[in-house]
Amino acid sequence: MEDIYCQGCGAAIQTANPDEVGFTPESALIKEIVLCQRCFKLKHYNEIQDVSVTDDDFLKMVSEIRDVEGLVVHLIDIFDVNGSMIQSLARIIGDKPIILVGNKVDLLPKSTNKQKLINWLKKSAKDAGIKVKDVYLISSIKGHGMDELKEAIETMRDNQDVYVVGTTNVGKSTFINRLIQQSTGDKNVITTSYFPGTTLGFIEIPLDDHSVLIDTPGIVNKQQMAHYVSKNDLKIITPSKEIKPRVFQLNNQQTLFFGGLGRIDFIKGDKQSFVCYFSNHLSIHRTKLENAGKLYEEHVGELLSPPDETTRTTLPGLVQSTFKIREEKMDVVFPGLGWVMIPEVNTTVVVHSPRTVAVSIRPSLI
Repeated sequence: MEDIYCQGCGAAIQTANPDEVGFTPESALIKEIVLCQRCFKLKHYNEIQDVSVTDDDFLKMVSEIRDVEGLVVHLIDIFDVNGSMIQSLARIIGDKPIILVGNKVDLLPKSTNKQKLINWLKKSAKDAGIKVKDVYLISSIKGHGMDELKEAIETMRDNQDVYVVGTTNVGKSTFINRLIQQSTGDKNVITTSYFPGTTLGFIEIPLDDHSVLIDTPGIVNKQQMAHYVSKNDLKIITPSKEIKPRVFQLNNQQTLFFGGLGRIDFIKGDKQSFVCYFSNHLSIHRTKLENAGKLYEEHVGELLSPPDETTRTTLPGLVQSTFKIREEKMDVVFPGLGWVMIPEVNTTVVVHSPRTVAVSIRPSLI
């Protein structure tokens, strides 16, 4: 096939892989104007479809905008901060101002301390070498927090372009559609004001006569749990409604399994309530620590489910991390799954999680 380029985003057209940049069905090649599937859906159905690129590919793509003016909106998933925070963002975008936006706030328990969450997100960004101007909590689906964010973007961008960045599976497409709707009041602004970008994989949406909102492709981050589970399992572990706390009274030498995707062993401390915040559909199983290894070997994928058969072929093996709770109640955070609140000091736990998905602790948000 001779080289054909999408007249929307400039990507080289290919018909082999629907998940890669520039895909279009072979039947579309006979058309006078050839668009990749992403641009076709944008133009005709008002849908923004994420495309996946590697960190290195993204770096190459944005090298030409590194030194131009603009505001960066970095969208992350509140339930997967480690997996959705782009560690190399400062290196990629240069010295642009950054607004950090935590999505899916509507799924948190109402008792969540939002200010504590914001403080933790600021610290997480700082630890990743990302200097942010401010942090906002929003829900792309419900629209919570979008008015405040829109005003902040308008103020901080100073009539310059806005670049929206995020990893795959973070909800960026829904976010952009909601942001455009909140900004213009027009649900069909993408269709009626379609102006394609000229850089591979970018989509430019007019904000006014001289500046645009730029949708950048989602970066693949292998620290995301979502990359290791099947579509069916992803539906189970991803909250769709406000998560309800589940409380387990534990003595030390007891274990909690979160499906078969994670586990926490209570090693040392007084009897206490472990409060679990996970998708309402994810099963939690309690057992004695001495039985935990055998239970996992014999029942993973059955009693301890997910993982299903598909996930078991891709999920990295579980590794251990030890945490000692010393000064205040803490959350043990399983990226992409949820967290467990441990209320008592002088408590020691051993946590088991997939090798590439790093568990961490933070001061309790509740």
